[in-house]
Amino acid sequence: MTESLEDNWSVLLAQGNAGDANAYRKFLESVTPYLRGLVRFRCNQVGAMDDAEDVVQEILLAIHLKRGTWDAKRPVSPWISVIARNKLIDSMRRRGRRVEVPLDDVVESLPAEDSFDPTLSPSLEVLLRQLSSAQRNIVELISLEGATVRDTAQQLGMSEGAVRVALHRALKMLADVYQRGLK
Repeated sequence: MTESLEDNWSVLLAQGNAGDANAYRKFLESVTPYLRGLVRFRCNQVGAMDDAEDVVQEILLAIHLKRGTWDAKRPVSPWISVIARNKLIDSMRRRGRRVEVPLDDVVESLPAEDSFDPTLSPSLEVLLRQLSSAQRNIVELISLEGATVRDTAQQLGMSEGAVRVALHRALKMLADVYQRGLK
């Protein structure tokens, strides 16, 4: 990653966190191709290419929910990388794979002790209330509780494909609702 890309992401996320919806949208648009490449590379290494786009969407949601934890005085790419690594590990665990990450790889990026808990954020509740009950159940099960698509499909009596489509649409709707709320 180039230093100018890092600087650009930092500026855009800082502006987005300050309430600039356009800057936040640009940040997400800029970081998404990087995440897709990273996730596809890692998923290809372990033979889990079918999960790649789901993992990208989970990472983007986690970035959105945890963006208040990013310290603007620190580089943004290690913060993004830790979120991506954690979501990739979660995905591999759901598939029954054991993944180990050396502590030295993440120690510089660990959050401070008083970290923000997005599940306690009133804005999360407001956003989730914008979804239908089925979409809300899917988002909560997969993105917040870490359930697999397969388990969610079985629990809700849906096909795995329908769950994936509903999750993708729900995440897109959440992003749209959030963006409208910032304007």
